[in-house]
Amino acid sequence: MPHDDVTPDWARPVVHWEIQAIDADRQRAFYSEVFNWSIGEGPIMGIPAGLGAPEGGPAGHIRQADRAGVSLYVQVRSLTETIDRITARGGSVVIPPFDLAGGPSLAMVLDPEGNGLTLVQQ
Repeated sequence: MPHDDVTPDWARPVVHWEIQAIDADRQRAFYSEVFNWSIGEGPIMGIPAGLGAPEGGPAGHIRQADRAGVSLYVQVRSLTETIDRITARGGSVVIPPFDLAGGPSLAMVLDPEGNGLTLVQQ
C-alpha cells in the first residue's frame, strides 16, 4: 500500500518500561531504597507509576551512540542525597552533577549491575 493511502495515526506513548537483572532481588532492593519505589513480589515485580511525572507523560529522543541501549531518566529531589544512597548500595557515579543551560541539573550513575541511569533535579 502506498504511503499516501495510510490514515494518519496518533503518536504512541511509552506506557511501560522494564529493568532486566541478573540478581533481581538485589536490584529490587536498590531501586526501592534509592527512589522510594513500591516494588511488588514474584517473578515479575510490578512497579506502579510514580508521582510528579511531566505533564503529558515522559518525552524522549533517539541519538547516535557507540552502543545500543535504553536509558532511564529519574527525577529526584536532591542529586547529592540520591547519589549518596546510590553509592551506599553498590551503584557508582559516571558523571557528577552538572547544570544544563536553561534546564535542570543532571548526574549520570550506574546501578549495581552496571545499568545507566540519569538523575534529573528540576
